[in-house]
Formats: sequence, structure tokens, C-alpha cells
Amino acid sequence: MKKKRDEDLDEMRPEYDLSKLKFVGRGVYSERYRSGTNLVLLDRDVREAFPDDESVNEALRVIAKAAKRQAAQARKPQARKQTSRSRRVA
Repeated sequence: MKKKRDEDLDEMRPEYDLSKLKFVGRGVYSERYRSGTNLVLLDRDVREAFPDDESVNEALRVIAKAAKRQAAQARKPQARKQTSRSRRVA
């Protein structure tokens, strides 16, 4: 009786040849997935300091804003202050 049940559950027809099917290997799309995402692995000490992705994003925004401000200041020509000595000469 057990054999009869197994045969009833098998819905594949005998004319199907599974050897002709192309089976996709594991990880075939991993490179395409990585190209569309930006995953970063954090070290343990950093993970402890930043428990979730929102705290990491906020910290990086602060750093990016400070770096942008510093770059803008570096591009500006520095105006020289006149010292009392240069005023006397002029």
C-alpha cells in the first residue's frame, strides 16, 4: 500500500527528461546583487558603538558635513589680516 501512495504523489510524467534542464548554480546573481547595493561589514567594536543602521547613517552624515565644510574653507582664499606693523609701513 505504501508504494501505491508514493506513485500517486509523483506528478511528473515519465516523458519529462530532467537531464535536459539547465539548473542554475548557487550564487549566479550575487555579483549583480552586490553591484546594486552598498553593503559594508563593520568590525565588532564599531558594531557595539552603532547598534543599528540609522545610527551609522547619522554619524556618517555628520562626518560628511564636516568634511564638506572643511573642503569649502580650504578652497576659499585666505584674506590676510593687517598687522599693526604693516599699517605703519603703508
